Amino acid sequence: MKIIKPIALAFLLPTLLQSVEAAPTSMTYEARQVLVQDTISWDAPLPFDNEVKTGKLANGFQYFIRKNVEPKDRVTMYLATKVGSILETESQLGLAHFMEHMNFNGLKHFPKNALVDYLQKAGVRFGSDLNAYTSFDQTVYQLPIPSDDPDLLKNGLQVMRDWAQDALLTDEEIDKERGVVLEEMRGGRGAAQRMRDQYLPVMLNNSLYSNRLPIGTEDVITNFPYDELRKFHQDWYRPDLQALIIVGDVDVEQMENEVKRLFSDMKMPANPPQRVEHKVPLLNKNQFIAVTDPETSYTIGQITIKHPEEKVTTVRDFRKQLSKSVYNNMLNARLSELGQSANPPYIQAMASVGGFLAGLDAFNALFVAKPNEFENGFKALVRELERVQKHGFTSSEFERAVSAIHKNNETAYTERDKKKSDSYVNRYLNYYLEDSPALSNEDNYRLNKQLLPTLTLEEVEDIGKQYYLDSNRDIIIMAPEKEKESLPYEAKALAWLNEVESEQITAYEDKVSDLPLLSNEPVKGAVVENKAIDAIDAKELVLSNGVKVVLKPTTFKNDEILINAYSPGGTSLYSDVDYYSASHAGSLVNSSGVGQLNTIELQKYMTGKNVNISPYLSERSEGLSGYSDKEGLQTAFEMIYGYFTEPRIEDDVFQSTITKNLSMIANRESNPSFVFSKTVMESLYDGNIRRVPISEDGVKQINQQRALEIYKERFADASDFVFTIVGSFTEDEIKPYLEQYVASLPSLKRNEKAIDLGIYEPEKGFERIVHKGQEQKATAVLTYYGDYNYNEVENLNMDALESVLSIKLIERLREDESGVYGTGARASTSKAPKGRYSFTVSFGTSVDKYQPLINSALDEINKVKQNGPVATDLDKFKIEQKRQMELSLKENRFWMSQISGAYQRDEDPTYITRYLQDLDKLTVESVKEVANKYLKEDKLFKFILLPDEK
Repeated sequence: MKIIKPIALAFLLPTLLQSVEAAPTSMTYEARQVLVQDTISWDAPLPFDNEVKTGKLANGFQYFIRKNVEPKDRVTMYLATKVGSILETESQLGLAHFMEHMNFNGLKHFPKNALVDYLQKAGVRFGSDLNAYTSFDQTVYQLPIPSDDPDLLKNGLQVMRDWAQDALLTDEEIDKERGVVLEEMRGGRGAAQRMRDQYLPVMLNNSLYSNRLPIGTEDVITNFPYDELRKFHQDWYRPDLQALIIVGDVDVEQMENEVKRLFSDMKMPANPPQRVEHKVPLLNKNQFIAVTDPETSYTIGQITIKHPEEKVTTVRDFRKQLSKSVYNNMLNARLSELGQSANPPYIQAMASVGGFLAGLDAFNALFVAKPNEFENGFKALVRELERVQKHGFTSSEFERAVSAIHKNNETAYTERDKKKSDSYVNRYLNYYLEDSPALSNEDNYRLNKQLLPTLTLEEVEDIGKQYYLDSNRDIIIMAPEKEKESLPYEAKALAWLNEVESEQITAYEDKVSDLPLLSNEPVKGAVVENKAIDAIDAKELVLSNGVKVVLKPTTFKNDEILINAYSPGGTSLYSDVDYYSASHAGSLVNSSGVGQLNTIELQKYMTGKNVNISPYLSERSEGLSGYSDKEGLQTAFEMIYGYFTEPRIEDDVFQSTITKNLSMIANRESNPSFVFSKTVMESLYDGNIRRVPISEDGVKQINQQRALEIYKERFADASDFVFTIVGSFTEDEIKPYLEQYVASLPSLKRNEKAIDLGIYEPEKGFERIVHKGQEQKATAVLTYYGDYNYNEVENLNMDALESVLSIKLIERLREDESGVYGTGARASTSKAPKGRYSFTVSFGTSVDKYQPLINSALDEINKVKQNGPVATDLDKFKIEQKRQMELSLKENRFWMSQISGAYQRDEDPTYITRYLQDLDKLTVESVKEVANKYLKEDKLFKFILLPDEK
């Protein structure tokens, strides 16, 4: 279950325009009208969303209910509680999070594990659908369920009521869950945790927050008395600290009546403790800390300047929030551009003004340093911040940033009636828990549209002057231990700051091209064949140059068009000598410009356009993928034509890529997870360069000229390409672009196929143990490999086997044996170059438990092989698939995957219409047969990661 990682605290709440939704103040009708008048009332309170039903019961419990039919026949319910780890006493460290776990381990109406079992039978997936998270100040429970079943809907509300106050908290279930939470804690241990424990007191100004991480302590989790958890539950799980959010395809009045019926009897404790609002105080001083660890791979520098929080409650506040968004946009564009130079001073850098934590906002700037070049990266970052302070931004930068935000606003408004329920849930969740705005779609759109044109460059520049100050500043450095000598001490870092501030820094020059993207207009081709695929409401066209195009118009979104193209071949057609150049060709071209625009010019040209087209080369194919709206279609097809006929790999992009790749791999051997993964791949594929992580020598073998040659070879012949286009268009709308930009692509009529490279796992399984890492924890990966009879029915049985085994592994390894936090099975099958499969079971645990847990996992596998799956587990898989299919059939991305995948694998694209029929044919015997066919002992490979040997 989700826990906030403090290392990311500084970047958890960057407030971008598209996430600004409204304020926690209701308005009269007259006040609302202020927003549509020409004269803006700056101090008018922001209106609350008028499309949600809200209420507060006599006991203090609040609710938010909204009807939304995307997706149809579904409802999402969240229980928000203002209860987090900050409320714990020293004897309760970790109990807020532990309590979250216990709400899945026995409720008044769902004892023991009946909750998960019941919901799985309804098609609700544990972990991805049914879930919860605990943070410093809140615990939130989520339950998306079908709304077309009255009993299920009724029981879903009962679950929320039980979560609110009716956990059973039996001795037996508490003791069982101790082990699960300890394993979750163990899994989080490592370099990041060890460094976090050192810098967190600095980041959080030694406030209570720095001693209240939600995961708690091993001592408390192991030893707390049962009544301590029950006391925490009684004190804090109470109606005045809770709200229910319901959004979906429901009757609002009926839901409101049910909420009143179920939640009105919730009781307050006799003497409730006060819910104190804790804060992180400003110390009015600067701080510095550098921490190292032998197992971390990167050096990160972070500058955080804390400020009192600025709440967004009025029109004026909203406008300032827009200013911050424009400032962040321009600043990050500068940092990104510098990072793409031939010799970039850092691997990556970013900066923003936004929310922090507990009553604070912050200016945050972060960079990932190249190995042993911290000074260079630090000064480069500070230099760009100083450049903005001294010279500001250019008017063209300002215009682009405003254009990008305007486009986002227009896109969001266009899709307002297709908006998913989850987005509304998060709106009201943040309103209740964080006092964040909760504007209606109309008000949000109107405010953005009205206020954006009123912003000036000068006031946006003032954001930096307000927030980038020499006060309440933290400098935090995290690095590999072997780079300790190259890191600055505090006085040195301050000296670097002073050096940069005293430099004669020149103003930024905004280089923008006025050239069109393409140097020449393509010679128009034609559509020569047109065939209907009636079963899926699609059409297959053939163009005059041989290109095949599959069109699937939909109404799932108002303005979303997905584009994919592929051709067989890929890097399989090239020798090992050319492999590194071939495998990087697609990403190098994609990172460069196209046509007449270089990479920086292209990025600026694309600002304000909802378009992206990216070329790729994989092992067995090459192609393009991307998206557009209707307004951007010409740009999208110009880019497609350009990536075929005018690709480039720029010198700066190439040098920057090589430099960054060398930097990123320099310290990875210190990371236990990397060493483990590398060892697995080397042992499975005998060190084949196409399967193991690229080495420093491999990076140096990438040849710029050869990479471009290979790319051009792969895209020289469009005749064997298949384009798939899915989304909100008509054939008449898309046809002119196909004729102009796709039918005009070069055609050589080559007959190419990808090559079978013969890279397969060994015939017989084996065990490999890797010792790496100082933490006393183990990782076990059990995988079966072999040849596979690839077909639709076999694939379905394999998916079912994955599902039923995952259920049993969680029940046994987690719930019964308390030995793991997470586990499950994962099946993977492939058709080409020949039928192959892998079937993996993995988990993390303590060093003394990994072997018994392996035995338990294999025992569950053998049970399925001997007896087949439990019939009820197989039924859970079927209903889950049916329920997921109801949602998937209304998603553009699902249809893109289905259609383009079918053409690549030479399969029937209409199979999806028969999927549910085959699903009903699944039996205990058919799954048992597949288990015995593929989960053979001699095909089992065991890979174990253990700590360093002492």
